[in-house]
Parts: sequence; C-alpha cells; structure tokens
Amino acid sequence: MEDSLTRDQKTFLLDLARRAIKHYLDKSRSLKEKSDDPLLKEKRGAFVTLKVDNELRGCIGYPLPRKSLLETIIDCAVAAATQDFRFVSIKEEELFRVKIEISVLTLPRKVKDVSEIKIGEHGIILSKGPNRGLLLPQVPVEWDWDLEAYLNHGCLKAGLAEDEWKKGAMIEIFSAQVFSE
Repeated sequence: MEDSLTRDQKTFLLDLARRAIKHYLDKSRSLKEKSDDPLLKEKRGAFVTLKVDNELRGCIGYPLPRKSLLETIIDCAVAAATQDFRFVSIKEEELFRVKIEISVLTLPRKVKDVSEIKIGEHGIILSKGPNRGLLLPQVPVEWDWDLEAYLNHGCLKAGLAEDEWKKGAMIEIFSAQVFSE
C-alpha cells in the first residue's frame, strides 16, 4: 500500500483515537491535535472500528480523503463511539473495554470485472443511483464470505437487491492498511 504507516505512526493514531473518544466523552467537544509528521498531515480516507467484548459497537469513516489523516481519525473515532445509529453510544465507564481498529484507505478505483477483487485485500464500494454501500477488506474474512457473498452483502449495505452487482451497479475497490490495539 502506498505511503505505509510505521509502527510508531500506527501506535500514535490508535492512541489518538482513544484520547479523542475520552476527550469528547469528558468535555463534549473534539480534541485538537497537531503533528509535524507529513504523512499524518496528508488528506486520507480512513475508518475507525470499535469493538466491545469482540462485538462491533461502531464503525465510521471517510472513504475519500476529506481531511488530514490526523483530523480524520479524531472525527471518525468520536463518530464511531457516539454517532453510529446502529449502536448505543459508548459510555466512559466502558471505554477500557473498547478495542480500536483503524483502516487507512487508498483511493478507490472502478473495476471492469469482479475477478479483479481479492478477498482480504480489497474493500468494495457498490453504488447505483443514489445508493452506495462500503465494506472494508477485513469484513469478508471475518465472516468467511466468498466473492459472491461479499458482493451480495455490499449490495445489501447499499440498500440494493443483493444481486444488483450483476445488473449494472458500479463496483469500486480499494486497499487498506488495517491495524488495531
């Protein structure tokens, strides 16, 4: 993956995500952080995934580079903890049980054929009309999906019929550098 993060950068970002959540829960406002690291200043797409007792409790991200990686991690960590409509917000007293995972994304590219998609290596974005769904590359591995199941679930995530990928839905792929506590 282009511009791979070092171990120190990964550790810093995981710590940043945890501090951002704690700061928001304590003070009801976003953490402000600066860095001289050029890679952390780059605009990058990223997702922050939160699990409590190995169960998903939040996952929010920007598929496209909107802000610096530093700002993206702060925003997405807080949003995953407090704004993922699928889950009850994380409470400060359970923060010690939260495991943080970060996925830093490459830019998506359109595929010509589904044979280009490699399970465990590529995340997918399926879209048709106003509908759009994204699955990170680790999802089909965690659920033991084959390519067809992965594409079907991508369609469902987009609010489309599960076989819409066979009927003209646009498929984009991306890679991610995934790391966790």
